This record gives sequence, C-alpha cells and structure tokens, in this order.
Amino acid sequence: MARDRFSPDFDPDCGDEALTSARHDIVIGRWQGVRDLLRVTGADWLARGHRVRLLAQACASSSTAESWVAAEPRSADALVLRAATETARAFNVAIAAGRGVPIDQQRIDTAVMACLQAAEEFQDDPTPWISLISVARLYAAGVRRQELARWWDELHGRDPYSVEGHLQVLHYYSSRWHGSHGLMYDFARDAAGVAPPGCGLPVLVQYARVEEYRYALYAAHGSQSAVGLGQHWGHDGAVSDVRRTWQRWIMGREQGDLRPGELRDLNYLTHAACQAGVQDVAAALLRMLGPRATRTPWSYTGNPEQQIVRWRKELRVRA
Repeated sequence: MARDRFSPDFDPDCGDEALTSARHDIVIGRWQGVRDLLRVTGADWLARGHRVRLLAQACASSSTAESWVAAEPRSADALVLRAATETARAFNVAIAAGRGVPIDQQRIDTAVMACLQAAEEFQDDPTPWISLISVARLYAAGVRRQELARWWDELHGRDPYSVEGHLQVLHYYSSRWHGSHGLMYDFARDAAGVAPPGCGLPVLVQYARVEEYRYALYAAHGSQSAVGLGQHWGHDGAVSDVRRTWQRWIMGREQGDLRPGELRDLNYLTHAACQAGVQDVAAALLRMLGPRATRTPWSYTGNPEQQIVRWRKELRVRA
C-alpha cells in the first residue's frame, strides 16, 4: 500500500485544544469559556502568554473582551485580555495603514493605558508588560529609552527567560522599527549568552536573522536576487548560530512533549537549519516537529507547506 503523503498541520493554536475551544466561544460572543481557560492556566507564564496572544487576536474584531470586563470589572484576567486585545487592534490598524504610515496616537495611548491598568491589577503577571513593550514600537518615534528600560525591568523581573518578552524588545530594536541590525543582534546574543541550558532564548538569534531578511527584502522591493539574499542564510556565522542554538536549547532541554508555546520558536530554528544546510540538525528538528508547523517563518521564503515537504523528502525524514 502506498505511503500517505505527508502534510503539515498548521493549527493556529499549535495543538492547544483548550485554547481552540475558548476561541470558538469568542466567535459566538461568549466570554465565560475564556475566563475558565485563563483561570486554570494560572501562573504558567509560557502557556498564559501563548493563550492570551491568540485569544486577543480573536477578540480584536469583537466586543467579547469588553463584555467580560463589564461583567467582572475587577477580574485581573479580563483586564489582561483587554490590554492584549487593544494591542492587537492597534497592530491591525497599523497593518491596514501600510508600512511607514503613522497611525492615530490615541489608538496607541488607549492600548498603553489598558496595559498599565492590567499590570496594576495583576502585579505578578508578565503578560501586560509584554503587550506594553509590543505596542510601544507603534509610536512614530518610539518611547524614551528610560521608559522602555523601566518596562523591560518590570517584565524581566517577573519572567526573566520569556522568549516572547525578549522577542518584543528584539522587534523594537530592529531596523524595521527603532533600532538597527547591530543593536538587534547584540540584544539577541546577550540574551542567549545568559540563558541557562534548555532555555529557548538562544533562538532569538534566528528571529533576528529573519528580521534582517525581511528588512533587506523590503529594501529590494521584493526582489531577492537584487540584494543577493541567497547568502543570507548559509554563511559561516549563520551555520554556527544554528548549531549553538541547537546545543544550548534543544540538547539542554528536558525530554518531554513539545509545548504549544514552544512550537513557533522550534519552527524558526528548523527553518534556519534547513536554509543553512545544517542537515543533521535540520533532520532531527523536523522529526521532533512531526506534522506540527507554523506558517512563519516559512512564509517569508516561499510556500510553507511545499518547503517543509521538500526538506523532509531531501533529508529522508519519515512520517
């Protein structure tokens, strides 16, 4: 019998079935399932960050978060979700406006105030600080260095090894926003350098390489050949970075199931290993992923499904 053709599973919730159920509730305007989900998530910051980010994207086009806050105005979880939702809405406006087009500052201010209110209500939670640092980059001139540093200290003090939190600072420091390639890479390497074995922070270097690629591609008006981007992924430094992240994160990681909040990070490392031609690492990572996949960063270099299928075939990774 012929072997079934491999097909990646681009589940937007990354296999988090409880999250999928709660997001379905949002579609029909119910907030009770969201409340129950965040209540049981508790202080699992990895799961909480993953769930709040995706719940906020679902809430951005509805009034579900506001309905929950109206019903339970002192609920810290409700305020945290509303803050993330306002952040998602601000980004939706920015995306619709187009790159480089400033948006109404009041929209950003609204998100910032929601984040600060949530942080005050749930003082242990790093999630509002992640939302705050994220939305800060929408200000046309960014925010004062001292202010960003203060927000970062608040986040770092609550969850010092948060990949998502570090990622928002990395975006802020990127050339696309308020920094430079050098500043972005320095931040990524500094964070990776202090990460304990098994911590995912070394993958920030792979996120930085994707950021640099996107910036160069935009500058070349979408023409990859115009800037020689073929060498972007496979030079000696990129190869060394892949092996370093593999050693420090994956080889130091405790054996166990891949968590939904780690899936996007692992796709970034897998994409980097494939692009860099680090075949032993790429094959091991593809086996580790199995059918689970995220569309980014694969979508930046072509059709995600076609690329994953092709790499699995070339590296003889069996389903």
